[in-house]
Amino acid sequence: MLKVNNLSKSYKTGKLNYEVLMDISFEVDKGEFVAVMGPSGSGKTTLLNSISCFIPFDNGEILLGDQEITGLNEEQLADVRNRKLGFVFQDFMLLDGLTVFENICMPQIIAEKEVKKMEVLANKLCEIFGISHIKNKYPTEISGGEKQRTAVARALINQPHVILADEPTGNLDSKSCRAVVDAFLQAKDEMGATIFMVTHDSYVASFCDRVIVLKDGKIHTQLRRSCKQTEFMDILLETFKQLGSLKNDNE
Repeated sequence: MLKVNNLSKSYKTGKLNYEVLMDISFEVDKGEFVAVMGPSGSGKTTLLNSISCFIPFDNGEILLGDQEITGLNEEQLADVRNRKLGFVFQDFMLLDGLTVFENICMPQIIAEKEVKKMEVLANKLCEIFGISHIKNKYPTEISGGEKQRTAVARALINQPHVILADEPTGNLDSKSCRAVVDAFLQAKDEMGATIFMVTHDSYVASFCDRVIVLKDGKIHTQLRRSCKQTEFMDILLETFKQLGSLKNDNE
């Protein structure tokens, strides 16, 4: 569903060249829930922004389904982002002037989809994520967990190939954090969603099928969950203990 081949990215500051990503290659299968973790400066957010083509990269290719999106122009990329990618951000990115229901519908409105079908799908998503009772409220009237579940529903309404999530639980308390994790698991189990998530939180990552660990711009290791969630979290914590303390970061 998502394939990254030999991706490299560097930044220049004066005469200095900083390599952020070095020859990164991996695949994410349909219906797989994958997390990317790593210490501060390992390249997590740069990787996510490169995959969505929000920033240019030096070398490599990115395939979304059967389509290589590397060489697309801005208009083509905008179409791909709306139809084939769903986005979930740390700060929700909901429009305060629209209701929960209207926010969920926004990608379909942009794509000029049929209104009746749009409303049916939006109502279904509200039911799946337990937000039907707040669908007529505005973002300022709901909790952080409810905002993020709304954002997940919005990301799914166009039935994208992949959801890209950037620290989706970073601003949430533990209860809201679990609600968002459950929303991703529901999206995977009930809708076959493919999710690629950047996170610093070992608890959140422990629910994933696989965790890609970055270090110094390279893939240090990949860990596949073949045990209980709590046991997998212990494995992740031990991995980062060996790498050095994993702290909250804003790459």
